[in-house]
Amino acid sequence: MGPMPPIVSVTNLSKTYASGFRALKNINLSIDRGEIFALLGPNGAGKTTLISIICGIVNASEGTVRVADHDIATEYRAARSLIGLVPQELTTDSFETVWATVSFSRGLFGKPKDPAYIEKVLKDLSLWEKRNNKIITLSGGMKRRVLIAKALSHEPRVLFLDEPTAGVDVELRRDMWRLVRSLSADGVTIILTTHYIDEAEEMADRIGVINGGEIMLVEEKTELMRKLGKKQLTLQLEQPLREVPSQLGDYQLALASGGNELIYTYDTERERNSIVALLKALEDAGIGFKDLHTTQSSLEDIFVSLLRGEQ
Repeated sequence: MGPMPPIVSVTNLSKTYASGFRALKNINLSIDRGEIFALLGPNGAGKTTLISIICGIVNASEGTVRVADHDIATEYRAARSLIGLVPQELTTDSFETVWATVSFSRGLFGKPKDPAYIEKVLKDLSLWEKRNNKIITLSGGMKRRVLIAKALSHEPRVLFLDEPTAGVDVELRRDMWRLVRSLSADGVTIILTTHYIDEAEEMADRIGVINGGEIMLVEEKTELMRKLGKKQLTLQLEQPLREVPSQLGDYQLALASGGNELIYTYDTERERNSIVALLKALEDAGIGFKDLHTTQSSLEDIFVSLLRGEQ
């Protein structure tokens, strides 16, 4: 057997609105079955537009999207039935009950009734107790849960979560992550958009960074962290230095807080023994320190430097 084709493949996709605004510029992206993919970018970067096109809600200006090898434009029903979408907006002020709404959603996709499955979804989302409540009576957090239940009602193979935890309480966030992990374990592909770095760092197998309608990079999360993750060693000196002694020139040290601290920045790639060598060199130069600590850049730092174009 050859490799499985990607579950979602986006080719040369662009979107220009009637106003002339180019929301997406030549996007190429392929997403593998069963992975958790985070699309990370600031607000207005084009995340929602991209998801809306893949889900067939917005038409592309150029390019193609295939979902499990169905073209979203020419085989809309087949493609769309594989997709669950949890939108950002809460557009659920209906007088229907939770049970009726979620069951109806399943029927929309031509799936036969399956009360046991609907029950499982509602229980997974802590909605079972509320199954007979009218949606309009629910809190915002509960409405958000209903949106997720509706998206899962027809057993999609690809679940899109657009900014899933924006303005969400901690308990829902935890439930949501638990659900995402269990769906992922069942082979569902999860694609989430977020501008919260910690969300991407916490959940994703791979991360794509989008800015100004263009994909800037796509990387395995661990690879991205490894490549861009710099570590810093900060030494608090016993006596302030006016300048870094020349015999320590190899280490590219920086003085900070009025000469009271020496900062050494090193790649996680380079061996730790460089620190040992540095400490020895400090000793040889007669520089004493009273404290040292290390920090590692988070995805946040990486993201900021990417957007500044430093990479």
